[in-house]
Amino acid sequence: MRLRNRSAYAFLAPYLLVFAAFWVWPIIDSFLISFQNTRVNPWVYNLSLNWGRLFGDPAFYNALQNTLIILIVQVPVMITLATVMAVLLNSPLLKARGIFRFAFFAPVVVGEVAYAAVFRLMFNVDFGIVNKLLGTVGFAPVSWFAESHAAMVLIIIAVTWRWAGYNAIIILSGLQSIPEDVYEAATLDRVNRFQQFIHITLPLLKPIILFCVVLSVIGTMQLFTEPYLITNRGGPGGGTETLGLLLYRQAFQSTNFGYASAVAYTMAALAVAISLLNLWVGREPK
Repeated sequence: MRLRNRSAYAFLAPYLLVFAAFWVWPIIDSFLISFQNTRVNPWVYNLSLNWGRLFGDPAFYNALQNTLIILIVQVPVMITLATVMAVLLNSPLLKARGIFRFAFFAPVVVGEVAYAAVFRLMFNVDFGIVNKLLGTVGFAPVSWFAESHAAMVLIIIAVTWRWAGYNAIIILSGLQSIPEDVYEAATLDRVNRFQQFIHITLPLLKPIILFCVVLSVIGTMQLFTEPYLITNRGGPGGGTETLGLLLYRQAFQSTNFGYASAVAYTMAALAVAISLLNLWVGREPK
């Protein structure tokens, strides 16, 4: 048995070494950097510099507020939409379901730069199709890139469009694992479709939906691409700057790696805390 264990660890050793070198050590090192003053050469430890600045920095609170707004609004909307899409994709009445599943999943594999450019064109103030459609129903053109609230709505729409289909496919896999016998028994008991969805489908999908919520929370806390590419680096005036964008700006534009590391660990702690809260709220009653 010992020989077998040694053989197993010997085969795992290359992966474990790579994992330790490129994952474990950078995580530990970035935590240590968060306690250093990286604005001097050589770097020196200053335990209160970065963390003290973090809790008094208006830019941090602005980025935190924007991130939480996107999280609170976008994640429930996206998960609800993904659940509806999954139910429709699972319907036996839908023809060519494979094509629709691919179409809903396709946004995930579209290049980030390409899809950001398309959204910038669609929401252009002067010739974008969105403003033209709003004009046809009597609404005034919206300055999507010049108004903070409009830019925030644009970010939420973009993120929802990109990831709703991905979550729908995950929820669809959960739907297909529910035995048909359950629905047949409910039909015999004269339970209508809506009641079946509320009292059978949703309770059985609860673990899958929680999984999607946790993934979405972690992804939203790291949101970077959309505010960087679509609203021009968190514009207008920092109205869509997220924690991920603040981290990038501090690390690679201001070369303040110590403060960027403090922001990164704050992001990670918030993501873990919110995910654990979701799991606690969605736990099974004893």
